[in-house]
Amino acid sequence: MTEGLRERKKRRTRQRLSEVATALFVERGFDNVTIAEVAEAAEVSVNTVYNYFATKEDLVLPPDAALARRLADIVRHRPPGVSAARAVLAHLRDEVRRRDPRIGLTEGFGRFFEMMRAAPTLTARLNDLGREMTAALAATLAEEAGTAPDAPLPRLVAWQIGNVHALVYTEIGRRVTAGESPDVIAAALLELLDMVEDLLGERVLDYAVRPRDAVSD
Repeated sequence: MTEGLRERKKRRTRQRLSEVATALFVERGFDNVTIAEVAEAAEVSVNTVYNYFATKEDLVLPPDAALARRLADIVRHRPPGVSAARAVLAHLRDEVRRRDPRIGLTEGFGRFFEMMRAAPTLTARLNDLGREMTAALAATLAEEAGTAPDAPLPRLVAWQIGNVHALVYTEIGRRVTAGESPDVIAAALLELLDMVEDLLGERVLDYAVRPRDAVSD
């Protein structure tokens, strides 16, 4: 469905508020910036900010950005003949090779990462997001396997995959903060993902292989 003018304006306003707020947070620290200051910098009212974002944390990590479904969506859309773990590893490798800015392979990510790490409420939000990702992936794996939602094997596999995903982001943040270039980081990450694949073992790597006659969601 084509996006209407009203929806487009709302999306642009939301994006601008997030960009203005994030720039202030990176410059001065998340806890040192108020919503009123964000509104002033964006030339809107405080009520307008709250109309788009319920909390200050939402300006950085909006709860409706579908991030909690990231791993589950990767697995749901994997091609036939590919397991859940291999699909996630392939997706991560592709993002690294493309220097995808969404995973932090940009020159300015170091300051953003430091800002996030220095804010307890943002760190807590990230931890919650990681748990939500793993839980959503476990539910998807259990559904595909036809097992109970709380069956141990899908949860264990999801936990392993979730830890790999978290490790990649932690490593990006650590290396960007240390001043390494995106190209150097990308090379290191590809080596790391190769090591991870060697260590996971066949039990995880071959779990939940998509049937050859399956149709992608």
